[in-house]
Amino acid sequence: MNDRDQETRSLGRKLGVLATLAFLALGWVSFDSVLERRDNPNRNLVVTQGAQELVLKRNRFGHYLAPGEINGQPVVFLLDTGATQVSVPAHLGPQLGLRPGAAGSVITANGNVTVHQTRIDTLALGPFEVRNVSGHLNPGMQGAEILLGMSVLRHLEFTQRGDTLTLRIPGA
Repeated sequence: MNDRDQETRSLGRKLGVLATLAFLALGWVSFDSVLERRDNPNRNLVVTQGAQELVLKRNRFGHYLAPGEINGQPVVFLLDTGATQVSVPAHLGPQLGLRPGAAGSVITANGNVTVHQTRIDTLALGPFEVRNVSGHLNPGMQGAEILLGMSVLRHLEFTQRGDTLTLRIPGA
């Protein structure tokens, strides 16, 4: 076998490896997108101006996630009717403009946790905006999802049918 044949085979192997890597990368990106849609089917939620209700789809875990804002910063809310207040992972507090206040103890699914009270100037969820919301900064929460508790949800009427949850302002 001459040098030219060896170079051709070497080039062929390299191209084969590159093609395999490209195929695997494309598959990973596609699969990751499918998983993200299953985990948060509301991630690209579009709300028309003047809308009076918000319709959310349940994710594969049975939870309702929704994009929103805290003090103008984008966040992802996990609606939690069992939570009294809005519970923000403590590590997100500075970027959301939240200042820790008095320490307190709350009972969570993971046991007792010491949290710091905070006030949220503005909280937006779809067409709804609430001001001066009671919340707390929770150091036990490591993720990026914010539990949207009854300190906000009490201002809304909600109806669940099948895999959808419809939120609206009472009387609208």
